[in-house]
This record gives sequence, C-alpha cells and structure tokens, in this order.
Amino acid sequence: MKGSDVAVSALRKSFGNFEALKDVSLEIKKGEFFSLLGPSGCGKTTLLRVIAGFEDPDSGSVTIDGREVSGLPPDKRHCNTVFQNYALFPHLTVFENVAFPLRIKKVPSRLIKDQVRRHLALVQLEGHADKKPSQLSGGQKQRVAIARALINEPSVLLLDEPLSALDAKLRQHMLLELDAIHDQVGITFIYVTHDQSEALSVSDRIAIMDGGRVLQVGSPQQIYENPKSEFVARFIGDTNLFTGPVVERQGPIARVEAAGYGSLLVEANGEAPVGARVTVAVRPEKLRIAGSPPAANPEMNVFRGVVEEPVYSGFQTKYLVRSVPGAAGQAPGSSLVVFRQHAQWSEGVPDIRWKDEVYLSWSARDAVVVETDAPGHAAAVDRPAGTAAAEAGAAVRGGEPPDPEGRAR
Repeated sequence: MKGSDVAVSALRKSFGNFEALKDVSLEIKKGEFFSLLGPSGCGKTTLLRVIAGFEDPDSGSVTIDGREVSGLPPDKRHCNTVFQNYALFPHLTVFENVAFPLRIKKVPSRLIKDQVRRHLALVQLEGHADKKPSQLSGGQKQRVAIARALINEPSVLLLDEPLSALDAKLRQHMLLELDAIHDQVGITFIYVTHDQSEALSVSDRIAIMDGGRVLQVGSPQQIYENPKSEFVARFIGDTNLFTGPVVERQGPIARVEAAGYGSLLVEANGEAPVGARVTVAVRPEKLRIAGSPPAANPEMNVFRGVVEEPVYSGFQTKYLVRSVPGAAGQAPGSSLVVFRQHAQWSEGVPDIRWKDEVYLSWSARDAVVVETDAPGHAAAVDRPAGTAAAEAGAAVRGGEPPDPEGRAR
C-alpha cells in the first residue's frame, strides 16, 4: 500500500499563554483517510501544521514511517498541503500551476507534460489546462490545488478544510470526488474539518478534538454510535441526553432516575454500578413516535408528550416533543427530539402534527452511557495561513507561508 504511517506523541504547542495542543498522541495508518474533527479553535489546524512542519512543537515528536521528522523543514517530510483558500498562482494557467513543483525540481519538459496531463485527468480537468484561476469555479480551483499537491508524489497529503469555501451542494460533490481520488492514489490523507457530515462520509477513522486535546478516535460508526463523552455525543449529530443516578441493575440493563424524565432504562454493560451518576445519550432516529402507547416491553422506555415543533424536511420530519404536565415521573418542560424517516410514499405527508399528544419509545439497547462518575470509567486558535501568493509558493515547495501581517514567527 502507498502512503506513510504518521505518529505524533505527547505534542504540546502554545502561542503565548494559549495552549493550542495539550499532550496530543495519535497513530495514523498507511493509506488511511484520517480526519481531524472539532470546533473552531480546538487545535486541529495547529496539529496539521505541526505534522507538516509549518510549526515546531514545544515538546513531543512527529514520526513518518518510524522516522523522527521533528525539526525537519516541510520540504524534507514528503508531505504536501492543500490550503483552505487554494493558494493558486493567479498569473499562471492551470497547466503551469500544476507543473510548478516539477519545474522547481528541474524535471525535463517532456516528462512535465505527461505528468501534468495525467494529474489533470485524475481531477477531471483535462479541458481546462489553458485557463487562469480567475476563469474557474471554486470546485475547479480546489481540484487544481489537489492535482498540484499530488504531482509531487507525496506519501502524505494534508488537507486544511479544503471545501469550506464552497457552497453546500458543491461541497458534497467535491467530497465524493476527493474520496474517489484517495481510492485511486492510495496515499495517506489527513483531513481537517469542522463539518461532522464531511468527516463521517469519507473517513476511515476520525479524531474528535476540543480544547487542544483528542477526546476520541474511532471509525465513523464507533464515533456516532458509541460516543465516549457528552461533548462527542453533542458534537456529532443531534442527540438526547439524560443525567441521573443508577438506582437498579438487572444484568446489563441499568435503571437511571433521570432528572426531568423519570425512570429510564439503558444497556450499561457493567460500566455504571448502582449509585453512580451517569449521562446517557439516545440519537433522535432511535426514537419511535406514535399517537398511541407501544406494546408492553420490559426493555422499552416510553415518554408521553405534546408536539411543540414539527419540522418537515422531505425525507424526514423532526419533532420537538415536550412532556405532558403530570405524566408519571416527568417534569413539565422536559423535551426530546425525534426524527421520523419517510421511508414509504404514505409517510410523505406527516400524520402527526403540531399540538398532537404523542408517545415516544426507544429500547434500552439503543441508549449509551457517555459519562459516569464510576471509578475507572474512561470516558486552539487555528493560525491564519497567509496571503494567497505566498501560500501558493509554500504549497508547491513544502515551505512555510509568511504571517499575513508580516510578523516574524
């Protein structure tokens, strides 16, 4: 398999009094599409820049294929970066933008021509070689930037929120193209994004970051279905959260006295003993909504409420359901979110409407404990990238773009 293994160990990085990275350790596998996902300021871009060599860590190490690269300049790491704002040379054609890294290396012209054509075909821009960047759409510019990065034949491609400047529909299209390019070239991709849907769509694995720390690493399914903290549960998709003490255990099923919701059941698998205070998450699509109570089931949770807000989205309806005052164990004002998929034609017109009284139900096995106080339970300001012209040079040479305000780093 092409690409390189990348490992960071105990990385720390501060800017003045601000700690952007706090003891970050990760292992990224050869040929993997690995995403760094988190809110703005969480440290993901700083981590990418440390891997690329644009920032030196205060402590810790970066290794590529087992070789320590901390202290090496970017052009000695066999990595290339695709920047958020494309970083194309505006005065050069598409062909010359893509060819630039090879011209820097003094590759013979006949070889340059063949390689540029091959990489333009890879990103489906064969007919645009003679155009200037100003004549291209945002998606086309991004493909030029990717082709230019790949023509250097890096073992690791670093992508710093490359789709954030595109509109939503084009972003989805480019995401699929990026995934297809990864499948073709087979090298290691490290992808920075704050968009959860992007990361879930294309990643082999995802690292969730917040406050300069890595909170959880796993496959998209693991991250979504089994979040390890309340932050991860909230950040990845919509979720319903319940908090309270465990009052009873029957095998793997725990009974939680959730504040505002009454007695709830959750499959806890031994991680939440009686007396522990836990936070439980249930995804809105796991809930079922109906006008009558469900059939009796010893592992079923039932919530009675009134539809406060239905939001119809074509393929589904999102309901905000607030509790009925006086319902057993429920506090007035407690609310849950439920998604109802329109899987059949007859469900295209919702039969549950505003102010309807409804029952929500979900299995204990569809709930997950995300935090607990039980002993032994495991549960950055992104730096500006610089001016477009300077970044273009950095992107093709692997060099450091200057600070946009001209300050020394």
